[in-house]
Amino acid sequence: MEGRRGGSSSGSYSQIPVRTGMGSVNSPAVSVRLEAYDIGEKKCISDVRRTFCLFVTFDLLFVTMLWIIELNVNGGIQNRLEQEVLHYDYHASFFDIFLLAVFRFAVLILAYAVCKLRHWWAIAITTAVSCAFLIAKVILSKLLSQGAFGYLLPIISFVLAWIETWLLDFKVLPQEIEDENRHQSIIDTSRAPLLGPGPLSDGQFYSPPESLADSDEELDDKHEREKGLITQVT
Repeated sequence: MEGRRGGSSSGSYSQIPVRTGMGSVNSPAVSVRLEAYDIGEKKCISDVRRTFCLFVTFDLLFVTMLWIIELNVNGGIQNRLEQEVLHYDYHASFFDIFLLAVFRFAVLILAYAVCKLRHWWAIAITTAVSCAFLIAKVILSKLLSQGAFGYLLPIISFVLAWIETWLLDFKVLPQEIEDENRHQSIIDTSRAPLLGPGPLSDGQFYSPPESLADSDEELDDKHEREKGLITQVT
């Protein structure tokens, strides 16, 4: 009987495995993703915001280059600087368009690179001021009679101001909000309890308790064998 019990126990012992939790499987993947986002947060400025700041710098440099070309074409840089800066005339000078580009650069870099502002009010101010000034200058000044640069500088300045607005409103701010939401969802997932069955763990088994029905049957067999021996002896 002990042999049968031992055999039954060992058979059950070898067939019923123990399951482990899911935490050991999901934890490495979650931790890797969290580390990736932590590295991104340690950056001074996001990639999309840095691209926007580079474009703002391009705006200033491009307008400056066009203004210098205009000065050089129309009589030399030194003479034209004296006429357009020292003897400034709103109706004939391009110097104010250059100052408008400097204004956009200073406000946008201060707001979105230095202060890392996350609102559109700064870009709204620069775009509104640029559009109002350029429209008024085109209407009231005599730039259109000064050749190609009379058309080129106002139009390019106007277009660049609106491209900056589009970049910030449709690329920078939505992308940063999306990255933050994704990061927060990963943090919430890592903190939530991990439920459900896990994979099998090799080498971890347990032995179930013997059923009462099996024990009763073995006792009945023992009594029947003892009765048979007594009958044979008598």
